[in-house]
Amino acid sequence: MKTLYVMRHAQKIESNSDEYDYDIELSEKGKIDSQNVANKFKNLGNKIDLIVSSPAIRARQTAEIVSDILDYKKNIMYNEVIYQAFLNEIIESLTYTFDTVDNLLLIGHNPALTALLITFTEYKEELNTSEIVKIEFNCNSWTSINKTNAKYIISIKPS
Repeated sequence: MKTLYVMRHAQKIESNSDEYDYDIELSEKGKIDSQNVANKFKNLGNKIDLIVSSPAIRARQTAEIVSDILDYKKNIMYNEVIYQAFLNEIIESLTYTFDTVDNLLLIGHNPALTALLITFTEYKEELNTSEIVKIEFNCNSWTSINKTNAKYIISIKPS
């Protein structure tokens, strides 16, 4: 069994048009929301073997907050592909995950993450900021994940 947790970064600050999107930080609400959802996630007993995140500042900050609350002791893997990725790039990145990883937390951006959820499950909403969706795949290898062995389990929202 492989378990994928899909999380959209927390809310970002309002930016001006001169600011590069990659460098936009979390808002105070975003920081609080990511703490709240991480605490809910932890209280449900979920375990993480690997956190993979977009390296964009807001995703990085979200990953660090979640990592601290979950007492995740390993390094967070930052993958450039996740920032502004297309759906097929996200799926391809997932298939490169070592099979020793059973529980993967992916932190990134819309629209790719919503497309990922719609592709694999019956989830039909837009993934909100700070929301985590749990998907279980009935297989033993990340190379085998697909719609036929995927099952939507739960959505965890900050409030």
